[in-house]
Amino acid sequence: MREPGLPSLDQLRVFIAVIDAGGFAHAARQLHRTQSVISYTIANLEEQLNVVLLDRGKRKPTLTEAGKALLADARAVSLKVDGMRARARALAGGLEAEVSLVVDVMFPTSVLVEVLEAFQLEFPTVALRLRVEALGAVTQLVLERVCHIGVGGWMPVATDAIERLASGHVRMMPVAAPCHALAQLRGTIPTSLAREHTQLVLTDRSALTEGQDFGVLALRNWRLGDLGAKHELLRAGLGWGSMPESMVREDLASGRLVRLDLGDGDVMHYPVHLIHRGDQQPGHAAQWLLDRFAGHLPHLLERGF
Repeated sequence: MREPGLPSLDQLRVFIAVIDAGGFAHAARQLHRTQSVISYTIANLEEQLNVVLLDRGKRKPTLTEAGKALLADARAVSLKVDGMRARARALAGGLEAEVSLVVDVMFPTSVLVEVLEAFQLEFPTVALRLRVEALGAVTQLVLERVCHIGVGGWMPVATDAIERLASGHVRMMPVAAPCHALAQLRGTIPTSLAREHTQLVLTDRSALTEGQDFGVLALRNWRLGDLGAKHELLRAGLGWGSMPESMVREDLASGRLVRLDLGDGDVMHYPVHLIHRGDQQPGHAAQWLLDRFAGHLPHLLERGF
């Protein structure tokens, strides 16, 4: 058996049109060609692929088993080419091909989803690469040009290479499981007492934050690189620690976690900054994303996320 040949994009699109339009005559009208040309194109495609795609024994041509399998491939190829052409038009018009974004793990997911959905609607041809990191890793990825834009909290270093814009804050609150010793206390919990119990602390492997602590009170602490793991350990009663309010709201309502009234302050405002390199001019899509974050973050965060 001979190897299948290489079909043309036009042949594939004629094949798709015949199926979608419901026959050769309808496809001919849709494509502004004669019916004989449509029929000839399909016959050539079948000859190229060495399979019969359509059963012509009925009034309306129907797909053979081979035709059903290859129609999906034809659609995929056609869509890929259409996407490539759309991206080429965008690039020719000065639109970047990709925007990379790194977001602090403390940042509310609901707010991030709202912004990214709007971005995809506005720039369907621009690939968006997203990373979620902790603490100094956000700044480090922007400094190293791995990501164009950062939405970060703590700025571990001051550097002229980074442009930053304060854009609100995330409410952090100390919590523990109801079974935890600190949750059993009434009234304000002295800082000296909180220090005696294991604190669960979020950390990262960034060199920028090496040796630095953020909101650490306890003498004994567990350093965790994953906020989800910290959340589960808190609910299991294995320690106490501060969490974004948006992430523990349901736990507080259901009683799975209890808010701790610490003498050192029971609410911490974790600052949110938009950052990018000052020596790297954002492209059109990246600037839109920066503007969207800058214009909407304070309002969204104030809504209690």
